[in-house]
This record gives sequence, C-alpha cells and structure tokens, in this order.
Amino acid sequence: MSGTLSPTMLFALGGFAALWLLLGLWAAARGIAMQRRSAFAAAQTDRLANLIDVSPYLPVVVRGDWRIEASERLGRWLGLERGPRNFDELRGLDAGLDAGEHEALRQAILGAQRGAKPFVMSLRPQGGARTLFVHGTPAPVSIGGAGSVLLWLDDATDSLASQFQLKHERDEAMAAFEALSGLIEVAPFPMWFRDTRLELALVNLAYVKAVEAPGAAAVIEQGIELLEPVAGVSAAEAAEQARLAGAAQMRTVPVTIAGERRIMRVVDVPLAPQGGKSIGVAGYAIDVQELESERGAHRRFADTQRELLDRLSAAVAQFDGDHGLSFANQPFRRLFGLDIEQVAERPDFARLLEAWREAGRTPEVRDFPEWRQAHVDWFALAHASEEDWLLRDGTHLRVVAQPTPDGGLLLIAEDRTEQVQLAGARDTLLRVRTATFDNLFEAVAVFAPDGRLHLWNQRFRRLWGVDEPTLAAHPRVDALMGGLADRLAKPNQISIVQEVIRAATLERTQRAGEIRFRDGRHFDFAAIPLPDGNALLIMLDVTDSRKMESALRERNEALEAADKVKTAFLSRMSYELRTPLTSIGGFGEMLQAGYAGPLSDQQGAYVEAIMDSVAVLSRQIDNVLDLAQGEAGTLAVERAPVDVRALLEGALAEARPLADAEGVELAGNLSAALGNIEGDAPRLSRLVAGLLDNAVRYTAPSRKKGGRVLLHADGDAKGLDIIVSDNGPGMPDAVAAVTRGTQAGTQSGGIGLALARQLVAAHGGTMEVMSEKGQGTLVRISLPRA
Repeated sequence: MSGTLSPTMLFALGGFAALWLLLGLWAAARGIAMQRRSAFAAAQTDRLANLIDVSPYLPVVVRGDWRIEASERLGRWLGLERGPRNFDELRGLDAGLDAGEHEALRQAILGAQRGAKPFVMSLRPQGGARTLFVHGTPAPVSIGGAGSVLLWLDDATDSLASQFQLKHERDEAMAAFEALSGLIEVAPFPMWFRDTRLELALVNLAYVKAVEAPGAAAVIEQGIELLEPVAGVSAAEAAEQARLAGAAQMRTVPVTIAGERRIMRVVDVPLAPQGGKSIGVAGYAIDVQELESERGAHRRFADTQRELLDRLSAAVAQFDGDHGLSFANQPFRRLFGLDIEQVAERPDFARLLEAWREAGRTPEVRDFPEWRQAHVDWFALAHASEEDWLLRDGTHLRVVAQPTPDGGLLLIAEDRTEQVQLAGARDTLLRVRTATFDNLFEAVAVFAPDGRLHLWNQRFRRLWGVDEPTLAAHPRVDALMGGLADRLAKPNQISIVQEVIRAATLERTQRAGEIRFRDGRHFDFAAIPLPDGNALLIMLDVTDSRKMESALRERNEALEAADKVKTAFLSRMSYELRTPLTSIGGFGEMLQAGYAGPLSDQQGAYVEAIMDSVAVLSRQIDNVLDLAQGEAGTLAVERAPVDVRALLEGALAEARPLADAEGVELAGNLSAALGNIEGDAPRLSRLVAGLLDNAVRYTAPSRKKGGRVLLHADGDAKGLDIIVSDNGPGMPDAVAAVTRGTQAGTQSGGIGLALARQLVAAHGGTMEVMSEKGQGTLVRISLPRA
C-alpha cells in the first residue's frame, strides 16, 4: 500500500497540477496584457512628447527647490548655449533674462507657490528681438510635486509683429479713408452713396450745391434727387440696375444745375466685398457739356478737314489706332487703285501694303516682309518718316508718314514724277548752261541785288586775271573792282563799271560803256537788269572790230575821195561829150533840112541813123549826169503838174518802133483815173522810156516769138502805180544787185534801174523790182500825187 498512491492522492495531485497550470496561464496572460499597456503608455508618452515639441507653447516645470524641467528649446529661445537646469541659469550677461525680468519672474513664481495665483507676463531675452509670453500656474502634485509651478511659454515675436503691422495698416487705411472722404467732400462734381434700400445715405458738398439744398442732412432727410427720371427710369431704379448687373453702369442724361440745363455723365457703381453681399451703390456725375460741345465741334472739324483733304492734289489717307484705313481722299484712291467700297471696309495697313505690292504700287525691295514690318512700325514712332518710292512703272512718290496722338497714322503721298523729270531736265539745262556760260566768247558775270558777285564764266576770270578762290568768296562789286583798276589803261575808268552795275541792280536801268586795258585791248560792256533782281554784266572784246573799223574808216575816206573824183570826172566828161554831140546833132539836122542839097534815100537813112544815135547818146549822157548827181545828193527835181496818161502814151509811142523791130508785143493798160501829179516831166518820161527800152531789149533775144512787154498804170486820190512787166528770161544777177543797191554795175540796164530808183526816191515814191529766171521781170513804181 505504501508503494502505491491512492486514487485520492492522485486526484489531489492532478488537481494541484491543473491549478498550477491555470495559474501559469493566468500569469502569462496578465504579463502579456501588462506588456501591452506598457507599450501603449510608452507610445502615448512619445506622442505627447512630440505634440509638446511641435506645439507653439513650451511647458516648463519649476520645482519647489527651483530646479527646472524643460526641453532644450527653452535654451534656444533664451539665447543660451544649453538648456537651463535651475532657475538661476535663466539669467546671463549677454543672453537669457536680464536681472530685472529674472527677479520679476521669481516674484511671480513665489506668488503662485504661496498663493496658488496664476500670472501672465512677457519677457524679452537679451541679445535678440524675441518676445515671450509666460502663463504661470501651480503645477499638479503628480507633475512636479509640492510647491512646483507650471510655466507655459509662447514665442509671440511673429504674432506681435503681425499685430503691429495690422495696426499700422489699419491706421493707414483710416488715414486714407479720411483723406478720401475729404477728397470726395471737396470734389468739384456731385458724388453720393445709397444704402441697401437704395436711399441716399451720403452726399458731398457739390451735390448739395447742385440741388441748392441747405446742407447734406437736408438732402438725405428729404431724399432730394439730383437726377430726374429719364425715359421713365428714376435715379434709384438706375442704381438698382447697376446692383443687379454687378458692374458699373454709365449713362448720359440732361440735368438742371443752378437753373441751367447741362449734360452730365452719370456712373452708378455697386459696392460689395469680394464675393459678399452688396452694401450699397455709389454714384457720381461729371459735367460733360463742354466735352460734348467740343466733341461736336471736333466732329464738324474732322468732316471739314476730310472735305478739304478730298480737294487737295496730294494723296492723303488716315489710319486709326487699330491700323485700319478710316479715310482716303480722291487722289489717294486714284493713285493706289482704291474705290469707296474698299475704303468702307477699313482694310488693315499691312494688308494694303500686300495689295499695293501686287499692283506695283510699292518699290521693289529684296525682303518684302521685313520692309512691310518696318512700315507697320510707323504707327509706334514718335516722329514723322519720309521716303521716296520708285514704282515699277517709273512713278516717283514722296511718302510722308505722321503718327497721330490716338495711335493712328496720317499717310501723305505726292506724285513727284513730273518734278523729278523737271529736276533732271533742269540739271541737264544747268549743266548745259554752265558749259555754255564757260564757253561764251563774251566775259559774263552776274551780280546780286546787294552788289555781290553771284555767277561768272571762265573768260571773265581770265580777262581780269583773278584766281578762283577770290571769286568763290562772292566779293562785293566795289571790293572786286577796286582791286582790278590797275588792269585798265585809265584806272579811274573802273568807277564807270561800278556805276553801270549799280544802276542795273538798284535803279533797274540798262547802261553800257567802253574800256581799254593796258595791253591795248578794247572792250564794250553793258549791265542788264534781270527779272530776278540780279544784274548781268557782259564784256565783249572789240579789239579786232576797232582795228577793222579804223581800217574801214580809212578805206571809206579813200572811197569817198575817189567817188568825188569820179563824180567830177563824169560831170566834166558829160559836158565835154555833150559839146561835140551837139555839133553832130546840129549838122545832122542841117543835112536833113537840105542845107547841103538834096539827099538820096541811102544818105537820108544814114543821117536818120546818125540822129537816132545822137538822141540815144544824149539820153545816156543825161542819165549819167543824173546818176552822178543822185549819188552826190545834188539831183534837182523840178515840180510841175504832169499829165501822167499823156506822158505814158508818149513813152509807149517812143518805144514801139524798137518793139516792132525786135518782134516784141508792146501793150499798154492805162486807167482813166491817172490824172496829174507834181513832178519833173522830162525825167519821168525818160524814166518810163528807159524801163520800156530795157524790158524790150531783155525780152527780144530770149523769145523767137511771143515776147510781150506790158505797161500798166492805175491810181487813186493819194497816188498812182506804174508797172512795167515782161515775160523775158529774168534779170541777170549783176543787174539785180545794182537795183537792190548792193553792187555797182556798168550795164545799161543796171544803170537805168539804179537811176530809176534815184528818180523815184527824188519824187517821194518807191520802186520795187521782182525778177525770176525764165519767168520775166516786174518793176512797180509808186508815186504820190504831191
């Protein structure tokens, strides 16, 4: 029995083991639970510590023995090298608290320890600009034990700066509001404010004066409106529309101010904080009466200006600030190929340049986009731009672009093609004139109205021996000529040249003169006034002509002497010839009268031939005498009534035998109105007879048959015309020269015509000779009645 356990013992042992097992399990479960709670508590502690670290507040526990429990942040806030461990370490020389603040904090902590009284104070650590707010209260016994104080420190540096900034901004806002209120009050135009009920709440002094109220209070109390209802809309309703629209509303309405009707621009502005509810509507009214009047005047001025521009010959266009074409006059539209519809479309300037380029109305350039942009930039320039455009068709344009104050552009294009061509022609003419001027045989100079030398040619410079720089200085005539007097044979004659130039420039009279240089050259000069006020001085070298004139004068004197000898010889010879001729004629007449006895027929024919020759020779001698007297100016003409018809009929009868013998038809056409004239009948008879004789003699050899000589005469109350014409070969050149007085001759015809001219001139008439080879000759003699 001793070696075996009883069932009861076994049961007891099993129960004890089970109980022990249960106790072990409970202990293990409790240990796990405690471990979990411990871990949770540690996590909570860490979380709270982190919260305290990131909190703007710093907890500090001051124990009863003045030891301090705080994080290292306290040392940084106080500017200390490390966190303080007791209360006395809060004070330092250059950091921490100064002695005053340290003692004040000590007293506050003592008060909290002894009286359990919380406190609040601010601290400013040394060596920085930090400000700390301190909230102190007795600490729970569980935190620091008996006598401990819990301090909460707050770094209020940023918050205080923000407060100071906000206060400063508030003060500035209040000052600005006061200034704005004052400005609104003294504003020269009415201003007002309506509350949420759209009733007047504030008005300025200009509003009060406009409605002629005693004061602002009366306006607000009585609700005096400045604006009358317009189109059924009152001022309050217009303000309501602005509030509903949420934006300023502007309108122009008539307003009566101080009894005068004015145009006002009224603006209602809804006032509401951003995104908030409206607090009212502000408004103001600006007098635009003058502005509207000026605007109307400006509009009329613009219309008048455009009408004027449309009448100009220059092409003018206006562009607005948006570069659109607003106006183009007729010359501009014609020059650039625009019509009214295109102008009305307000095309852009850059687009117009493109179109003009395609139409050949812009110059050819290498980089057109760059050229176009440069011209679009005209709008932004502060000064005008000018360019010359040479178009494809040869047109020359002068383009002026003037920016306008409104950001637009005034474009002026002038067609200068004709001017360029004229300028080219003028330049060519100037070059031709200069070349001509310098190559003239005369020395030429032009003097201005003030007496200064303006132009000169090279011959003038070489004549006076002056260098080019001296003339290029444009000296005055007195200074120039005063230095040239020594070039003249008589130096005082230089004053004559100066006087002639002065007369031409100042008195506008033309004068001339003559000077002689020291080298023997002679010059004629003249000063001629020019239309532009200048004077032209011309000097002509007449040295050769003077020499020739002297030679001609000597020759003329010799010729005059020879002519006198010739005249005397002819007169003497004529008288000497007349004496034997008279004897021959006398003996011939005696023979014809039968004083020597009867004559046979043959002898009678001989005597008749002798008498005819005597008559012809007598007539020639008379002609020679008359010619000599005419050349000497001593031809005497007797004045007596002459029956012209009888004289002409006698001349025809005298010339008819010769005409019949030569086989020439001699005809007469004598008017019945010939009448009488005052003259020398013998000489006139000899004149006509000589003309008929010459006509018959020149006509006969050239005409085998059909030769004809006509004597025609007609007259009126003033005078008569005697015409002798023939159809012969025409007058020889030598004889014609004699008749024109250009050459001496010895032919009988020449002497007869020359004598005829002298006799006609002695009777106060004229003689005209017309001759054409192969056609004949016509001599017209015109004689006056008296």
